[in-house]
Amino acid sequence: MAVSAPSAPDDRYTIISADCHGGGSSAQYREYLDPKYRDEYDAWRGGYKNPFRDLQGDSRTRNWDDGRRWSDLEADGQVAEVIFPNTVPPFFPTGIVIARPPTADEYELRWAGIRAHNRWLADFCALAPDRRAGMAQLFLNDIDDAVAEIQWAKEHGLRAGVLIPNLPPDYSATPPIYDPCYDPIWRACEELDMPVHSHAGTGLPDYGTYPFAQALWVIETPYFAHRPLWFMIMGGIFERFPRLKFVMTESGASWIPTQLRQLDGLHMAMQMGRTGEVGFDPASTLPMAPSAYFERNCWVGASFPSPSDGKSRLKIGNHKFMWGSDYPHHEGATPFSKESLRRAFAGVNPAELHQIFAVNAAELYGFDLEKLAPLAAVHGPTVAEINEPYEGVPKGATSPCFYQP
Repeated sequence: MAVSAPSAPDDRYTIISADCHGGGSSAQYREYLDPKYRDEYDAWRGGYKNPFRDLQGDSRTRNWDDGRRWSDLEADGQVAEVIFPNTVPPFFPTGIVIARPPTADEYELRWAGIRAHNRWLADFCALAPDRRAGMAQLFLNDIDDAVAEIQWAKEHGLRAGVLIPNLPPDYSATPPIYDPCYDPIWRACEELDMPVHSHAGTGLPDYGTYPFAQALWVIETPYFAHRPLWFMIMGGIFERFPRLKFVMTESGASWIPTQLRQLDGLHMAMQMGRTGEVGFDPASTLPMAPSAYFERNCWVGASFPSPSDGKSRLKIGNHKFMWGSDYPHHEGATPFSKESLRRAFAGVNPAELHQIFAVNAAELYGFDLEKLAPLAAVHGPTVAEINEPYEGVPKGATSPCFYQP
């Protein structure tokens, strides 16, 4: 796969969004559902009401309408996409990205729904295999099921890898993700070169039905989105699986340098055997500093980055940083991605921007930049355009990238 490219574009950038979302319609999912569950699905579907604005009315077709998606993305400067899930598969209580993991009683039906989504996604990506990298979703309730699904996803072209559930602290159906019982999953992903992803919006506890519950959910979303990083590092997963690739998407970026410094400080204290009144066994300390595992194993999918997120790439490493629009979400940059890129990256060396807009995603997800080049020559934003600073908020924009520092 050709991923090498000139050190800087001469005219237009190739933009690969490392964070887009898509999913099938209810009718489409039914066709991909194991037939033995279809009657039960029909009954379930009759009583379900969708609460999400981007999954209602005409706007919902952006999730599965091939032509409409490309029309929207190309007008916004994007020529390829990594697809995370979005719509509501069979038997799910809410949108696929934020739904809590299933209980033991829910697992059979929810797993059938996930498998229907993965199979729909494989066919959807096959409509534009050079431009789409799809991501299979997993549950952790049955490790054998998960490993088999990873193998199926690899065989059927879902080359973006897998999305794992971020387990809430009040969820008890399975052990936490750092438990060694999941090693067969990490081993399969390592051996098959399937990146593992964590996405913001998952892993939060149940706040109840209080009128302020939604506000608490929003306030604490960043913290729970960040937890998988120290779980994966301090839990020794990267030590046991040194070639495992881990991507944190739509979780911000500016927090990472500070967090790595804190983890490195803790690691040093563990080597010395104590921090304050807490004692450690130095023999159980990881052999490498947490920041070293991050450098070796981790990438950042920086969705609609603010200027501070954009600057954090200098400390995180330009080679670890990827841009995403979050299409078609309400908080995403589309249809104002060009303006958001100008706000976050005006004045940055074009070679650096080429790396974070295209090269990093191409290397991680297997896009061929030579095949994308003709599309970028037509639809990509110009180097001069992105170099022009942008201030203010475009009329109709709803993304926080225009008001966050």
